Amino acid sequence: MLPGRLVEDVHETIKARIMDHAIAPGARVSIDGLARELGVSPTPVREALARLESAQLVVKEPLRGYRTTPLLTADQLADLYRFRLLIEPWAAATAAERATPAGRARLKAELATADAPESDTYAAYRAFSAHDARFHLLLAELAGSDQVREAFQRTNWHLHIYRQYYHRGIGPQALAEHRRVADAVLACDPAAAAEAMREHLELSHARLREETHDGSR
Repeated sequence: MLPGRLVEDVHETIKARIMDHAIAPGARVSIDGLARELGVSPTPVREALARLESAQLVVKEPLRGYRTTPLLTADQLADLYRFRLLIEPWAAATAAERATPAGRARLKAELATADAPESDTYAAYRAFSAHDARFHLLLAELAGSDQVREAFQRTNWHLHIYRQYYHRGIGPQALAEHRRVADAVLACDPAAAAEAMREHLELSHARLREETHDGSR
């Protein structure tokens, strides 16, 4: 197996364990232990963890090694959604105004290929997670804002880890909400696009709050 492919496989395996909480939030991550479990040397594990650190899925502590990133607290989650509500309705509205025909075609294609996950594992959720990230990033790109795109990218994995722990059955609702946003963007209706995005974010936050407050975890 080529070294680059080996690192990619190790990276995806560790990421799946983190997203499925086989490695719990806030837990220590043993490089040697993972290397033994995966039947590889410590080197690809270190490289994979460095990539996961850049995605903020693990944190490296001086003299102590790696641990997985803790789950967002309820207050941190609320702050994240307040932040998103400030920038993403604007991005959707601006995309409705500025998107080129090629950009609108990309948005149509993204929605046409999106499917809700069929089970609650990360393997099933991964495709929806990738769609969700692409959809929101694409709107920021169509709005012409690298800053909004980068800001969303930095917070995205934290939100998906939280969703994966508390509420994985969000696919059908989120896809329907994405389609309402996309329809408004494709109709060149900035006000409707902003409102559809605002509603999507508020409903997404409400679903997570309800699950958390139910005490089911």
